[in-house]
Amino acid sequence: MSNLRVLDDAPWLKSGPPARVLKLLNGDGEEARVVGGAVRNALLKIPIGDIDIATTALPDEVIRRADAAGIKSVPTGIDHGTVTLVVNRQPFEVTTLREDTETFGRKAKVAFGRDWVGDAQRRDFTINGLSVDAEGVVHDHVGGLDDISAKRVRFIGDPDRRIAEDYLRILRFFRIHAAFGAGEPDRAGYLACIRARGGIVSLSAERVRMEMLKLMTADGAACAITAMEDGGLLLSIFGSVAYTGPLKAMISAERLLGLKPDAVRRLGALVVAVTEDARRVGVRLRLTNAETKALDSMGDGWWWLAGMDEAAARRWLYRLGEDRYRDRLLLAWARAGEGTDAAHWRELATLPARWTPPKFPLKAADFIGRGIGEGPALGQVLALAEDAWLAADFPLDEPALKAIADQTAARFIRNHRL
Repeated sequence: MSNLRVLDDAPWLKSGPPARVLKLLNGDGEEARVVGGAVRNALLKIPIGDIDIATTALPDEVIRRADAAGIKSVPTGIDHGTVTLVVNRQPFEVTTLREDTETFGRKAKVAFGRDWVGDAQRRDFTINGLSVDAEGVVHDHVGGLDDISAKRVRFIGDPDRRIAEDYLRILRFFRIHAAFGAGEPDRAGYLACIRARGGIVSLSAERVRMEMLKLMTADGAACAITAMEDGGLLLSIFGSVAYTGPLKAMISAERLLGLKPDAVRRLGALVVAVTEDARRVGVRLRLTNAETKALDSMGDGWWWLAGMDEAAARRWLYRLGEDRYRDRLLLAWARAGEGTDAAHWRELATLPARWTPPKFPLKAADFIGRGIGEGPALGQVLALAEDAWLAADFPLDEPALKAIADQTAARFIRNHRL
């Protein structure tokens, strides 16, 4: 299968670091092309991330040419034919054309070659199997152009075989469909993922974490996650029930508020009902400490935020800080169910934009002067006074502060004398 198309709007092919690398590797019997996601994104007219390059030149020749041109080369995956070239601080992974001779996940044995068709056919999905040369000609040996037009994510060749080569492709299938697909997932690929779902447990937690967090922020995250749940895949990942309804509600709330998609916040809506859920998922996915703490905070009594008025919301905002307040509030909103008052939730969610919590104005000296000695007792009194100050709705005038300090100190002394 071969289909040609010229990539019109790709100035990076004509000038700048990518063009320099292509020029370096083309000629003297060798050819180089940009491959994979950069080609896909350019055709979809969306931002391009990393630019990967495939070449007929062997790794030693790539290094030799780079050295002759004064370009830094790093043998980042030399056994698999990958050399990273750094041009103007921009890295480019350059990989010699290859075919797998034995496959067992990412540790496949490879043989180098010069067959562009074979190299395309060993990749995962048709929309990732495209390549573009220095003249902007897109080479399609796997039907990727048609699938890009149809917004269809389809395995190259036999889906069962592609998945058996690397079970991470199960997660990539749903993640890439969420980002670039439309409608229902490709049925052949979907059924193959279901058949192979037992292989998910063989994946490292770090790789699962990476794919799932990327999936969470994709435009089609809700539909992809629902398909995974229907296919029985989420239990292998999280080890517990998943809540697709709250995830959809969380995404709707983010969009209503104009918030940037947040992977951890959406993950919380999907899997966290109580703090124990957060800790379990943190361990299973090897989340960072910050990510686990964010999930733990979301699950810590989110139900208390339901039905609160703005005065109570100010107290929560003061206690939690803006980010923790917003995440926990959005989880409460997402779990509120049908019939919820969206306007009220929106008012609570936008509170940080309208009100900044003041600092607690009373100090240790205010209580030392009222007969409280230094030590643990002083900390206890300050905490009690802060609670009273919050209950009084953050007064800052001197009479109110004096009354709070007097009453708190007197009550503490009286209780401890008893």
